[in-house]
Amino acid sequence: MLRPETFLRNEQFATWLTARPRQLAIGICVAWVLIGLVGHDPWKSDEAYTFGAAYSMLQAGDWTVPRIGDTPFLKTPPLVHYGAALTTTAFAPIVAVHDAARLSVGIWLTLLLVFTALTARELWGGNSTWISQLMLIGCAGLLVRGHQLISAVVLLVALAIGIYSLALAPRRSLAGGTWLGVALGMAFLSSGLTDLLMLVVMTIGMVIVSPRYRTVRFAQSVGMALVIGIPLVAIWPLAVYMKHPELFAQWSAQSLQQLGDLFVFTKHERHLYFLDVLPWFAWPAWLFALWSLWVEGKEGLSKREVQLPLVAFLAIFGFLSLAGEGRDVMAMPMLLPLALLGSIAVDRLPRGALNAYYWFGIMVATVFTLVAWVYFSAAQFGVPTRLAEHIFSLQPEYEAVPRTGSMLAAAIVTLLWFVLVFNIKRSPERPFILWAAGITIGWALAVLLLFHWIDARRTYRSMVAEMSTQVPEQHQCIISQGVGDAQRAMFYYFGNIIASQIYTRSGDRACDLLITQDRWDDANTVGAPWQLIWEGGRSGDRHERYRLFRRGEE
Repeated sequence: MLRPETFLRNEQFATWLTARPRQLAIGICVAWVLIGLVGHDPWKSDEAYTFGAAYSMLQAGDWTVPRIGDTPFLKTPPLVHYGAALTTTAFAPIVAVHDAARLSVGIWLTLLLVFTALTARELWGGNSTWISQLMLIGCAGLLVRGHQLISAVVLLVALAIGIYSLALAPRRSLAGGTWLGVALGMAFLSSGLTDLLMLVVMTIGMVIVSPRYRTVRFAQSVGMALVIGIPLVAIWPLAVYMKHPELFAQWSAQSLQQLGDLFVFTKHERHLYFLDVLPWFAWPAWLFALWSLWVEGKEGLSKREVQLPLVAFLAIFGFLSLAGEGRDVMAMPMLLPLALLGSIAVDRLPRGALNAYYWFGIMVATVFTLVAWVYFSAAQFGVPTRLAEHIFSLQPEYEAVPRTGSMLAAAIVTLLWFVLVFNIKRSPERPFILWAAGITIGWALAVLLLFHWIDARRTYRSMVAEMSTQVPEQHQCIISQGVGDAQRAMFYYFGNIIASQIYTRSGDRACDLLITQDRWDDANTVGAPWQLIWEGGRSGDRHERYRLFRRGEE
């Protein structure tokens, strides 16, 4: 009887592959980083407004204050926009502008994995160095969010550098302090003053729990961090103050308000949200983190190698819970210390647990592979029929054009998965390699087979194109009501429509066009002198409604 391994197994290749787990892990990480960075429009909402600010920065040539259209965007400092603008300048002639901007995420993710490995090597060394990377990319919550052009990814890199600096400082005080200063600057330039507190709390926490951080050497590290970090934190606000003092005042007020809001509790805040989201968002890293704590026991709590990732997790989790902003994208920083904790004791897992994890990983990846092909078949060929009807009811505008190249690439990726399954021999590291490989293969299939349909559902391209045809060529200016930052960014990118948030006047002439955003079931009316000339929304979206009005005679 012929079995799959008869065709897919090669002993010589299996021996060669199994003997190089580190190289295989690096290959998986490289593939995970690169897959999904190109081939789709900016998606709502975080990526859309982040890209929109970077795009406006390039169009206007103002590198001090990001803007969306003509409106200053002060939600976050501009480091993520600088990265996007840099890769856009380098790669836009080769790929679409939004894809070129998203390539900057590949740089950030590479830095994230490098500093994760450096931290694991500094704390434990051995296989933890590269297993920590696999543990991180294997987390369910990082897969989609980690490949989006959002400031949270840059903040994650800053935290990775910060944790590495704290791991390094007891051994090399000046180098550790240098990296801590860089981390402080990056944390501020990516997310602002509030998220910077996570690194501050981590540092104070290590001083409290570990005598190795209550020394003159660590005081030198902190001093070096301040010498480097303070100029990095100050450079952008100073530039804004010198060029746009009124915007500096606005940003300062917003930042102080955000800091104050941390200690103001309202009934609408979701302080337990991250406790609810953690089991699936950090799966399966949290399981191995708990195992590491169990194995290390009370003695482990006195080791810096356990204390640092544990303190980092508690600082991040406590900060996020205190902030009370219930959004899954905010949970990404928790994954980093959990991956580091989880990599500590993987070589001490019982054989039964390793086998269970191994088979669970194979089952999940194989099932997802089959599901991806079934959904693609339904969307592309209409088989199975009932699933196809459901898919097209969700996205009526999706066009099943020939996708031979995507099908061929997906078939190769599917074959690659089964080759890995049958050719990686038994070892303590095998389950972790195959889980990360399975996640990466599943992500690749989603990109190749399903992103066309997902993109059609999440993009604003067709809706903005339809609206643009109704915008008179001759008009003075456009104001907006209830339109979000992401939507205004896409109006500008796809339709060159600048929708101001503020009711602007030029001399004694008022703006003559108005765009509103609400819900289809809202009974909102816009009275005289506005006349409705267009109404629509994204295909398949039963919630968002957009209307275009023209000023009539008063």
